[in-house]
Amino acid sequence: MYKVFVGDKPIILTTQIEEETNFKNYLLDTVNIRKVIKELNTTNLQEVRLIHKKEDKLLKKFLKKLPNVVAGGGKVYNDDNDILFIYRNDKWDLPKGKVEGAETIEKTAIREVSEETGVAGLEITKPLETTYHIFKRNGRYKIKITYWFEMKTSFKGNLYAQEEEGITKVAWLGSQEVNEALQNSYANIQALVK
Repeated sequence: MYKVFVGDKPIILTTQIEEETNFKNYLLDTVNIRKVIKELNTTNLQEVRLIHKKEDKLLKKFLKKLPNVVAGGGKVYNDDNDILFIYRNDKWDLPKGKVEGAETIEKTAIREVSEETGVAGLEITKPLETTYHIFKRNGRYKIKITYWFEMKTSFKGNLYAQEEEGITKVAWLGSQEVNEALQNSYANIQALVK
């Protein structure tokens, strides 16, 4: 099973057909993905489930429905065990960005975290789950596939918000502040941080 977010509402890719309550079932092979996105955005439907009989084909078939944008990002801890957050589009988020050229996804994640926050000395400690969300750019829907990494740093310098990327704040947040920030964050970030 996979979750792909449209705003904070999930499209669930699954092999299980369940009776519809606050969601709708569609067959993955024949679904009109733009219609599903519109439905999630304009109705009180809580989620949509796209069904396919083969578990190993779910994601591959879904990703062919829209253009893909591949990104890398970081859940970064400092020596005090605070987590690095950015504030963009009136929401708390984790730093991430698109792959450039032939760089590895790990290099992308480190470069983007550094560019968006000013933090240096980043070291990847382990890969985290991959998240998927649908966004609209220039009138076209795309699927962002973000590969996340847990990172650590002993960086003590100043934080710099990359304003040209729409970031207005960068902050190290302790556990209480993280809980507050997650109240105003995205569903996939909430799942990643908890």
